[in-house]
Amino acid sequence: MSSVQSKFKVRKKKLGSYPYISVVLSITLALFVIGVFGLLMIYSKELERVVLENVKIQVYLKSNISEDQKKEIEKILSNHYFTSKNLPASPTPVNSIQFVSKEEAAKSFIKETGEDFQTFLGENPLRDVFLVGVNPIYHDKRSMAKIKGEVEKITGVFQVHFDKNVIASINENVAKIGLLLLGLSTLLLITVVLLINNTLRLALFSQRFLIRSMQLVGAKRWFIQWPFLIRACLHGLLAGILASTMLIAVISFANKRIEDLSLIQNTNRIALLFGALTLLGILVAFASTFRAVRKYLKLSLDELY
Repeated sequence: MSSVQSKFKVRKKKLGSYPYISVVLSITLALFVIGVFGLLMIYSKELERVVLENVKIQVYLKSNISEDQKKEIEKILSNHYFTSKNLPASPTPVNSIQFVSKEEAAKSFIKETGEDFQTFLGENPLRDVFLVGVNPIYHDKRSMAKIKGEVEKITGVFQVHFDKNVIASINENVAKIGLLLLGLSTLLLITVVLLINNTLRLALFSQRFLIRSMQLVGAKRWFIQWPFLIRACLHGLLAGILASTMLIAVISFANKRIEDLSLIQNTNRIALLFGALTLLGILVAFASTFRAVRKYLKLSLDELY
C-alpha cells in the first residue's frame, strides 16, 4: 500500500515559490525586442546622416585661374559657416570639400559614356569644380539659395549648382521616416512595459499568501516590500545585461553578413542604448513589483483566494 502511495505522490511546492528563470527570461526577451528596434533606429539615423552629409553643391571655377587663386577659394569655402566640416554628430571626420579638375572630370565622363568628346571638339569644355558638403541644417530651399548667391560672389567662381529636387525629396523622406519610427517606438515601448508589468504581477501572485503571512506576524509594509523590490531590481539588471549581450551577438553577426554595415555603426549611441535597456528593465521591474506587492497588502483574506 505504501509503495502504491509513493508512486502517486505529488511533489508539493513551497509556500511563495517564485519562478525566477521565467521572469528573467520574459524581461530579457521584452528588452531584446525593443533593443533590436532601437538598433534599427540608430542605424537608420546614421544612414540618414551619411546621406545628408553627402549632399554637395558644385562650385564651378572660371577658366585660366592660377593655382594660388584655387587655394584661396578652397580656403574661403572651408571657413564658411555652411560647410559640413567637423559636424558635432559625426563620429568620423567629414571630407567637406573635394576638388575635381576638368581633366579628371573628362576622364570620368569618357569612362562612363565611352565617348571622347575632346576628339571632335578639339578642347576640354569642362571646368574645375569644388564639391562642397553642406551642413544638413541648411538643406532648405531658402538657405541653399542664399548659399548659392554668397558663393557666386567669391572672386574666381563661375557658377554654383545644386539639385533642388533631390534635396527636397531627401528632406521629405527623412521627415516621413522619422515620424514612422517615432510612432512605432512609442507603441513598442508601451507594449514592452505592459508585458514586463503583467509578467511580474503573475509571478507575485504565487507569493500573495507569503505576503499575508508576513503581515500576520506583524511585519511593517516597508519591511515586506523591500526584499521584493531589491529582487526585482536585480532581475531587471540581469535581464538588461543578458539582452545587451544578445544584441552584441546580433551586431557581430550582421557585420559579418552585411558588407560595410560597420560604416554606419555609432558605438556611442549603441552603448547608450544598452544602458537605457538596463535602466528600463530595472525601473519597470521596480515599479511593477511595487504596485503588485502594494495591491496584495491591501487585499482581504477572501480576496486573496
